[in-house]
Amino acid sequence: MALSNTTLGVLISAVDSSIVIISLPAIFRGIGLDPLAPGNIGYLLWMILGYLLVSAVLVVALGRLGDMFGRVRMYNMGFAIFACASLALSVDPLKGGSGALWLIGFRVVQAVGGSMLTANSAAILTDAFPARQRGMALGVNQITALAGMFLGLLAGGLLAAIDWRAVFWVSVPIGVIGTIWSYRSLREVGTRKPGRIDWVGNITFTAGAGSLLAAITYGIQPYGGHSTGWTNPWVLGGLSGGFLLLVVFCVAETRIADPMFNLGLFRIRAFAAGNLAALLIAIARGGLQFMLIIWLQGIWLPLHGYTFERTPLWAGIFMLPLTVGFLIAGPLSGYLSDRFGARLFSTSGLILVAAAFIGLLLLPVDFPYPAFAALLLLSGIGQGMFSAPNTSAIMGSVPPDQRGVASGMRATFQNSGTALSIGLFFSLMITGLASTLPHTLNTGLQAQGVPADTAQQVAGLPPVSTLFATFLGNNPISHLLAPSGVLHTLPAHNVQTLTGNRFFPELVSGPFHHGLVIVFSAAAAMSLIGALASVLRGRHRQAGADQPAASTKGQ
Repeated sequence: MALSNTTLGVLISAVDSSIVIISLPAIFRGIGLDPLAPGNIGYLLWMILGYLLVSAVLVVALGRLGDMFGRVRMYNMGFAIFACASLALSVDPLKGGSGALWLIGFRVVQAVGGSMLTANSAAILTDAFPARQRGMALGVNQITALAGMFLGLLAGGLLAAIDWRAVFWVSVPIGVIGTIWSYRSLREVGTRKPGRIDWVGNITFTAGAGSLLAAITYGIQPYGGHSTGWTNPWVLGGLSGGFLLLVVFCVAETRIADPMFNLGLFRIRAFAAGNLAALLIAIARGGLQFMLIIWLQGIWLPLHGYTFERTPLWAGIFMLPLTVGFLIAGPLSGYLSDRFGARLFSTSGLILVAAAFIGLLLLPVDFPYPAFAALLLLSGIGQGMFSAPNTSAIMGSVPPDQRGVASGMRATFQNSGTALSIGLFFSLMITGLASTLPHTLNTGLQAQGVPADTAQQVAGLPPVSTLFATFLGNNPISHLLAPSGVLHTLPAHNVQTLTGNRFFPELVSGPFHHGLVIVFSAAAAMSLIGALASVLRGRHRQAGADQPAASTKGQ
């Protein structure tokens, strides 16, 4: 009962973290807003990143509150908040920018509920299962959560084709059923640690992490003639201010009797090494997810006859081998790690992930799909082999009364890695495109009869719009040339070529591959560093007794 309930909770939370990515074109059409207009890119970014940012910031505090007031209580409350926010999202009554703000606001509320689910689910399972079964249980739970991120891409494509509100409707019945089920089936018998709320820690961590991640979000956007915003004084101020607040937070946590972030847990080698590896693979996995979407939607699928409007759905379908690999390896490696230890499986898994990144680097941009699918399957298996044993090792290494905060800290590293990956890898990709795309685009447009001044103007635009156009399943050339009206003056065969499925993919494949090499090389290096950290975790013993500390009413 505990496993099935918490797995449902983390599944719907993970699905909703990614379901909006694929369905953004339909959502913005539904509220009558062009997401790629210069003033609207901020709405686009906050629709993607708002959920991730809130999840990264709040999970530690909510895990600590679970230790103090009851993990099941916090989990149940999270399901109720999640269901109410999903309902509010599906009935957005506004249009334009106001409609976008409504969605962003309730996505933030939804993220609060989702954070309460993810912050306490691993702690509930660690309480409920003895050490000999803990890896299996956490494996099922965590791999379901990771697979949910990719299943959300597929679900978003399917539901957006029906109605944009269906993207949010799907969470309502699951949220209601999960809320009723958790209140009726789970009961609180875990170890509590009474204490006072750490207001200093909560305020400095929330403000510091929020400022840091928000600055990274705006660092993606162009500023002052630059392709990215890393020279923007507000971005630099947010980065430096966020860093200083986190330093203050770390100092304060060593002086407070009941800290929200127990820095002493990092003295446990298995806990510290496991979280470092989890952070690095979360960054690499986020980069993989977003780069694969752009690769499929912007280049490969159009080259193979799919219209840009259909690419979001099919990108989710063609990425299914990644999810299959998760589902195959996760529970199995969790079960085997209970018998043979976490280090072998988690380390081997990260080596497989690095090998998959290197394999993807060697593929041509217009790849044969069987080879691509095999590499995605390999990456999914590797991530599945890593995640369950690593989570089990982290949670099993801490004292029972610290499991809530440990679960929140683990989730913070994972969610922060995903948010950081967007800023890091989008910036790397944009920088790579900025060095080669303008000349290529200028030459290609003029070859199709576009006047030189118009071609130069379009080629001089920041590549972020081009990148997001492919990400959203729009034809970038149509979008870039529409304001000039030049498409109405060109011969029909030139217009057909420019707005067809092959012109942009063939034009951008070289610059894109240049950026892809940078991104996947960095991700492969992170995977290998994570594997090294996993090796150094050492052999640890489970902290606390193996007797179950949480149960359900049905047990």
